[in-house]
Amino acid sequence: MARIIDGKASNMVGDKVRELRMAKKMSQKLLSEKLETYAVYICRGSISRIEEKRRTVTDIELYGLAQVLGVDIGDFFL
Repeated sequence: MARIIDGKASNMVGDKVRELRMAKKMSQKLLSEKLETYAVYICRGSISRIEEKRRTVTDIELYGLAQVLGVDIGDFFL
């Protein structure tokens, strides 16, 4: 089966996650801790891999990221 995303990237939102996290002056560790309040468990290392586009992101994780970063899910794709 062909992949939806061509190339080596494992997600489309990593750059935006980093941009939004840094705009909130939030460390990867703090983002990880805040995600836990939504029962979304992504360790600091996995956040790094998401931002580097080396890890996929589930819909539930994307929802949690949007909640913690205070944006709509669609904003990750702008």
